[in-house]
Amino acid sequence: MLDRLDHALRARPERPAVLTTTRTGATRVRATRGELAGLSDAFAAALHARGLRAGDTVGVAVRPGPRALAVLLALWRLGLRGAVLDPGAGAEVLRARLALARPSLVLADAAAQAVAGWARPLARRARLALPDLAELGPVATVGPRLPGCAPGLDLGAPLAGVPRAGSSDGDAVIVFTSGTTSRPRAVVHTRAGLAAGMETVSALFAAARPDEPVLGGTFFVLVPALTRGAPVALPARSPRVLARQLRRLRPQDTYLTPPQLRDALGAGARFGGRVWTGSAPASAELLGRVREAGAAQAWGVYALTELFPAAAVEAREKAAFEGPGDLVGAPLPGVRAERDADGQLLLSGPAARDRYLGEEPDPWVRTGDRARLDGAGRIVLEGRSKDMVLRRAENIYPGLYEPALHVPGVELGVLVGVPAGDGDERLVAVVQPRRGVGEPALRAALSQPLRGMGTARPDALVFARIPLSGRSRKPDRPATAALAATLLGRGGGA
Repeated sequence: MLDRLDHALRARPERPAVLTTTRTGATRVRATRGELAGLSDAFAAALHARGLRAGDTVGVAVRPGPRALAVLLALWRLGLRGAVLDPGAGAEVLRARLALARPSLVLADAAAQAVAGWARPLARRARLALPDLAELGPVATVGPRLPGCAPGLDLGAPLAGVPRAGSSDGDAVIVFTSGTTSRPRAVVHTRAGLAAGMETVSALFAAARPDEPVLGGTFFVLVPALTRGAPVALPARSPRVLARQLRRLRPQDTYLTPPQLRDALGAGARFGGRVWTGSAPASAELLGRVREAGAAQAWGVYALTELFPAAAVEAREKAAFEGPGDLVGAPLPGVRAERDADGQLLLSGPAARDRYLGEEPDPWVRTGDRARLDGAGRIVLEGRSKDMVLRRAENIYPGLYEPALHVPGVELGVLVGVPAGDGDERLVAVVQPRRGVGEPALRAALSQPLRGMGTARPDALVFARIPLSGRSRKPDRPATAALAATLLGRGGGA
């Protein structure tokens, strides 16, 4: 698909490719299709002129947008392997991760270099940190330079003689995921696997109309949409501006993470067309709110760094599900789902990662999710294996019961274990109310769902804003458990 995108960009160079918005929600063209193709050519020529060849690794610390996409297209053309650097992972973890990847060059925009340098104290407040990028390898600046930035790439290098990797396979991208500083884990996707994942995403959007805008900022949204001719608008960061952007743009497809959706709904956003969300759990209640806000369809996508996407479910199907656990839908075409002896979900398919860096290839992705397959072959999650709470010698998997917490008025709800002595734990429901919803009303609304949990009924219910972590902004369970323990210590739970 990346090869098809390259041809598609050049076929209609005058058309808008990447859009942004003003504070009023008005649309601006950030880059045309021709400008994106030209920037990709310039990056490819510059990297080739520096002596980089197929199989070399390039670290990428560039904010989402036209430059980041052009860099990835250039890496694809040359057969280079991109190692995506996430400033939300922390400097020490990234330093350990990059020691595994050993980049021949690090491409960074001025913002990334500021996070690693003079703006480090300010960036820490936003929980962003990068090591000194020069420790990782030679650094080149992508985009405008600021004082103290590394030299920029030579974008005047000739394109003549720059090769194309063609149909040859090999590593395409490294994305760092779980693991500690001492044992970092890095997911390696091959060119064939990356292409298969994008084809699956494109099939989900198959009924969409070309030329009508799509709202979303991820690589897996940008590439399929641009390939079929649709311009892509990068979501505004401010929820209020995002709500205005949605009203003015009226995208045919919208992809936002669950936290972005919750914030947008809180700002009064209205939707249209199809809305897709993933990267973190999306409850039936959240998807239902999106449909109530005008969406024709609201889809939850089950995806992992190791396999994107794996399954999808529409709001109405999810709302009709009455069994225990979290329905995430039927496996998408080509995806195989099985359970191991401990009930952990295993996935396999053409889009699955090839291996973890430094390890042997493995066709099965161990998701870490407990799950079952229902009579229709759909995946029903029952919680994270490592999130198990041990209470009175009983194993309780929070994901099996957390969907019941998402009654109207609940923004987010999780179950966590708080140490109770002698190796036992108290099970605590931590609920984040929607703005303007009172705790007494929520306590009453939750009374029946909590009683319905039977032996897994929580020992306490507390109301608080749930901490989020990682690039996907999932609930930070250790931090939430610590918060629950603090609130209970103050007598804040009942």
